[in-house]
Amino acid sequence: MIPDVDRSQIWLAKLKPYSERLAEVPELIVEGRLSRMVGLTLEAVGCRAAIGSRCRIEAKNGRMIEAEVVGFADARIFLMPTSEVHGLEPDCRVIPMGKNSLARVGFGLLGRVLDGAGNALDDKGPLKTDALISLNGVPINPLSRRPIREPLDVGVRAINSILSVGRGQRMGLFAGTGVGKSVLLGMMTKFTKADVVVVGLIGERGREVNEFVLKTLGEEGLKRAVVVVSPADCPPLMRVHAALLSTSIAEYFRNQGLDVLLLMDSLTRFAQAHREIALAIDEPPATKGYPPSVFAKLPHLVERAGNADHGGGSITAFYTVLAEGDDTNDPIADAARGVLDGHVILSRSLAESGHFPAIDIEASISRVMPDIIDAGHLQMARDLRRMYSLYQQNRDLISVGAYQPGSDPRIDKAIERNPAILDFLQQDMDEPVDMERSLQELALLLGVNRPVSG
Repeated sequence: MIPDVDRSQIWLAKLKPYSERLAEVPELIVEGRLSRMVGLTLEAVGCRAAIGSRCRIEAKNGRMIEAEVVGFADARIFLMPTSEVHGLEPDCRVIPMGKNSLARVGFGLLGRVLDGAGNALDDKGPLKTDALISLNGVPINPLSRRPIREPLDVGVRAINSILSVGRGQRMGLFAGTGVGKSVLLGMMTKFTKADVVVVGLIGERGREVNEFVLKTLGEEGLKRAVVVVSPADCPPLMRVHAALLSTSIAEYFRNQGLDVLLLMDSLTRFAQAHREIALAIDEPPATKGYPPSVFAKLPHLVERAGNADHGGGSITAFYTVLAEGDDTNDPIADAARGVLDGHVILSRSLAESGHFPAIDIEASISRVMPDIIDAGHLQMARDLRRMYSLYQQNRDLISVGAYQPGSDPRIDKAIERNPAILDFLQQDMDEPVDMERSLQELALLLGVNRPVSG
């Protein structure tokens, strides 16, 4: 509030340029006023606030609306609201709160469902938290990170055997709409061997939230999980905050020495929310409507996952990436591939043929796989890939009967094993297949007689 001073001083101060007012009587310039609103962007003058800090806007009807500073130009600051803006008018009071966004974290969050602001969405009473940490995290020295050397059992046979994931790895699930990303993500939520599971549902359909909590996680799964939700109808700032909050919660548990599984659905909606904010404050678009700042935000978010320094825990992260129009080379998908440690591509043609999970093992890769498995496992994975790829390359000839059996022994073997390979790569969504069983079945498929241990 403005202190009790001579009102004539305030009036004279307002007649001077903004910079002089700040220099001469900064204590008088505490509150500002709302000067303009374009789309979801609010412009305020007469106050001073840092990027990322919060302000409260008092509507004429007395309602208080919270907003975050996302930019500035000369004496104007640009704000993005965190809730509905109904009731705002010109000259509404803007009151800087003088604090940046923080995340409330603690073991009391386990079993809870939160919104992007960290408030409880369930009816389980008030949240019990232990600490406040920065929503934007603290960078880890890359030389201090523990290398990825231990495989992680995700309970999905095709991934365990052919695309083995390491503890602390960051993977992307790439696919178009309706191909099974969310279902595969749900399988890993239930089946992965991790101490804590943090799920971020960013910009997805609100209908899916209750289904995911009740059906996919279930009562037992929710006990070791934290779910952060910001559906598509939430303001873009809240969708961004939900992704940051999910990562901050995962970081907290990692710093307690736990192994965390972070699942975010989806990274594309996070990028689209940033695009809305950037375009609203007049940042020029660069690639297919995405401003340059969006591509800087992706690695900032993704790099927060992974292993901690020596003696700490780990965050193994899976990010779904929506390939618009099934184009896996769209700007966000292409940028995500560059910052992730591998990618699982889901094929629409496989999904339409009833093949689930619809993983295209030819196009998918795990970059850390050679470092986390033994030589026997690696050789078997390569042999299966080779046979599967050979069959796919000659599929048209085989289908029309143009291929003559005996022409190539490798193709003959691929034709003989193809039905078994397809059965091996499929899995019921309610049936977990652990790492050891995955390797045993892979060895049996390829005719390897020696026991293989993961």
